[in-house]
Amino acid sequence: MASLLASITKIGGNNLLSRILGFTRDLVIARIFGADAATDAFFVAFKIPNFARRLFAEGVFSMALVPVLTEHKARGTPALKSFVDELAGALGVMLLLTTAVGVLAAPALVLLFAPGFVSDASQFEMATAMLRLTFPYVLFVTLTAFAGGILNTHERFGVPAFTPVILNLSLIACAIWLAPRFDAPILALAWGVLIAGIAQLAFQLPFLQQLGLLPRPRLNLADPGIRRLIMLMGPAILGVSVGQISLLLDTLLASFLQTGSISWLYYSDRLMEFPLGILAVALGTVIMPELSSQHLGRATADFSRTLDWALRWVLLLGAPAAIGLLALSRPLMATLFYSGEFASRDVQMAAWSLMAYAPGVAAFMAIKVLAPGYYARQDIGRPVRFAIIALGVGLACNLLLMLPMGHAGLALATSMAAALNAGLLLRGLLVQGIYRPEPGWRPLLIKGLAASAAMGALLLTGTGTAASWIAMGTGERILALGGWILAGAAVYAGILIALRVKSEDLRRRSA
Repeated sequence: MASLLASITKIGGNNLLSRILGFTRDLVIARIFGADAATDAFFVAFKIPNFARRLFAEGVFSMALVPVLTEHKARGTPALKSFVDELAGALGVMLLLTTAVGVLAAPALVLLFAPGFVSDASQFEMATAMLRLTFPYVLFVTLTAFAGGILNTHERFGVPAFTPVILNLSLIACAIWLAPRFDAPILALAWGVLIAGIAQLAFQLPFLQQLGLLPRPRLNLADPGIRRLIMLMGPAILGVSVGQISLLLDTLLASFLQTGSISWLYYSDRLMEFPLGILAVALGTVIMPELSSQHLGRATADFSRTLDWALRWVLLLGAPAAIGLLALSRPLMATLFYSGEFASRDVQMAAWSLMAYAPGVAAFMAIKVLAPGYYARQDIGRPVRFAIIALGVGLACNLLLMLPMGHAGLALATSMAAALNAGLLLRGLLVQGIYRPEPGWRPLLIKGLAASAAMGALLLTGTGTAASWIAMGTGERILALGGWILAGAAVYAGILIALRVKSEDLRRRSA
């Protein structure tokens, strides 16, 4: 357990740095560019390649690639190196073709993902021009995730976890120093995405060289390992990406709503991603090699205990994160993004969608832990079926809620789809007997929810209205928000201690 916690701390620390820089990035973008037609166009152009980043860097390569790499690693370094070389060749060809098609088909992609832009010719043209710059990021981020998968298999978790920092630094630098040099300043952000992709891949290459696994691409599509990985990755894309596909659907449907809707959803999604990136991604990344090894060694009891241990952390950190985001939605938006360009109305509208996203936080966290329970065993069919069901329900909820609730309805539908997907994944593991909950779950659940509710009650009653926060000065808002976060954390931790939640409740029991 100590080694797992150390790895989670390392990944979580790098992810925390990335999220802090990500908020700095969003603050810079909000204050320089605001929430208008141009920023909506950029967020569409960024959403498509960023979807690939979340899918591959935090999804398919941790779910489908790591178990296959673990098998080849067990056969020895020469077998692993040969597989890495051949996979690099296959990926290189497929990604070059995909990138070429994506750049050429940029107008069609904008039409597909933001059809509402057709009514504004200048916005449509701007989104198309930026997508042609950002789409090659798909190539670089996928190769970056491939390199990260190799490093994670060798428990070099820190290097892949640091690469998102480079994206944020690139966008901040381009927004501040490059944007003033363009006639259309927003184009600088698209260049920042492209530059970041190249830098992220280059950053990991020396570490692969240290392992003796720097790929020398060789094309051999007949390799059985390559074929099996492709067969796993296709369904895995859908199985682990229901949340990201739901967010893309939000963008598509929001393009039909009032101007600013895409930006409001973007900023609220960014705040929702904060706890996911720090905890959930770290948990999923660390337990995936562990579960794969346990499955290969037929250690079924340890497999179940690893899942149980991770789910307990999801409960005790996911529940307060969800309630905290809901209760602090207005203070967060006002403190982080309010400016001359991001007006008081933008604060209120973005806060509404954050409130709707918040209930889904714990579900998204649970998916990051539960999905490896299937993919470590190379069980693809069940999570794919569950994802399709959740997507269908989510789309129906989108259509039902977007008219009465606008962009907030889209966010709520995404949370509902995530909750359904997590519930189906959990039920599947329980029915198969793969996961057997350890003793003590019921009292832990009651204590965790009671502490979260008390914290939420304090924050909801004490923080006031959006108008009161907007009326404060910038420094006053920062101090007040920090004070309320500390107060909420103290109440939550204090109640857990008073209810006698002990370290034993979170300890991974040995077989």
